[in-house]
Order: sequence, then C-alpha cells, then structure tokens
Amino acid sequence: MQRTVTSTLVLDVTEPARLVFSVAAAQKHEPTSEQFSARLDGTDLPVTELVDVHGTRLHEVRPDAGELVIDYAATIDGPRQPLDAAETDLLTYLRPSRYAESDELAATAAAEFGGVEGAEQLLTAVSSWVGTRLIYVPGSSSPTDGAAATLLSRRGVCRDYAHLCIALLRARGVPARLVAVYAPGLSPMDFHAVAEAWVDGAWRVVDATTLAPRSTLVRIATGRDAADTAFLNIISGRADLVSSEVGAVADELTDDDLDELASIV
Repeated sequence: MQRTVTSTLVLDVTEPARLVFSVAAAQKHEPTSEQFSARLDGTDLPVTELVDVHGTRLHEVRPDAGELVIDYAATIDGPRQPLDAAETDLLTYLRPSRYAESDELAATAAAEFGGVEGAEQLLTAVSSWVGTRLIYVPGSSSPTDGAAATLLSRRGVCRDYAHLCIALLRARGVPARLVAVYAPGLSPMDFHAVAEAWVDGAWRVVDATTLAPRSTLVRIATGRDAADTAFLNIISGRADLVSSEVGAVADELTDDDLDELASIV
C-alpha cells in the first residue's frame, strides 16, 4: 500500500515566537520521499527536528512577526511492523491523564463493562459503546474538554471519542493511548485522532468514529492524550492559526472489519 500525505498550515505571527509542529509521519513509517518547509513572508526559516521515544517527530521554528507557512508532504510505501511497548509504557498508559480521566470514570467502566472477559472483547465492547453513545458534532467540544465532559455531553469529535475510549479501557486495566494520524478515506479531510490499546502483545488501533479504515492510517504523534499529540504547540510569543489544509490518499482503501484486531503499520 502506498500512502501520500500533505498538510499546509498558515499562521499569523504577531510576536516573535517559539513554535513546535507535529505534522510529520512518525519515524517508524520511514517515508520514501518527504519535504518539510517553513517560510516567513516568503523567506525560508531554519527548522530543528527532535524525535521522542515513540518516533514522534517534532519540528521547532522560531519566527519573527509575519505570515508563517508550514508545508509538509510525504509518501509512505508498504507496511512496517507495529510499535512495541516497554514495561514503563504499559504503566504510563494505565494512569489517568489530563484528557483521559480514568479514575473519574472507573465506576462507569465497571458498571458498563464489568462482565466483559478478555482484553480483545473489552476493546470491541468499549469501541462499540462509545460509537453508539456519542454523536459526532464538529465544534461541539472545547480544547479543554476531557473524557468525563464528553461522557456528560454525549457529543464530540474524533479526539473526544478517542479520549473516552482510552479512559474506559484504562479504568478496566488495559493500557491505552492516543495517536494523531493522517487518515486516507476521512471526509471531510483533517488531522484525525484514534486510540491504541495493548491487546494480545501488540498495540491495537480502535476508532469509535469509524470514519476511516484503520489499515490506511499514518501515525504522526503518540502519547497519553491530546496534550502530547497536538499538531501545534506555542511555547512562547504569539501566533494565530489562519488556515489549515490536510490531505491523505492511499492507492487502496479496504473495508474495515470492526470485529478484527488491527494495528497502525
């Protein structure tokens, strides 16, 4: 399978800023071709790349005031092996986090899934439950809403679905985390967020929105929740996002059997 991904971000920088972008395909994908550029009022800026323990690639830019344009494009050929997990990962992704408050939702998870035996069965049950309890409504949640707020409102977007899945899985003893991805087949096209859970010795992807086939996903960033995986972090200064355009296509879009385990490769 060949996948091509692109993104263009336009920002209005009103004060000299330190910005970190997470839009590149994760290191594990090993793109066959790739381009990342940052231009301030048409002039190229230096870019510093940093890589975290999961292969998330962060690009730091320090622009003065002006119009900043970030362009990224990559082509990924064929599958790779799924990411492995260290013992410390499995502990980290069992703990409550900023947007996945598994401690607050422990009683709900016990009431709804207490009778489910086995991690694979739990993964299917949680994904189905979240997918049927929530309504996908763009703009219905705020950047500070976590899984508990999503459960109360019963609506949200992809990251809200993922956070609720993660919190419920952690509350039942299954390590789970959030992955920001490019998603061929997604409509309307945008950056997408899914959950991963450690099941049967591998990270298994679950997307309760069912908006894109899991086999085509391209990993961008991996972490506890959206706090670790945002496509833009403003470390200092001021910059406002003016527009964003995301593209993701695959030479083959397969049907997604939601009863089967899948991994991001």
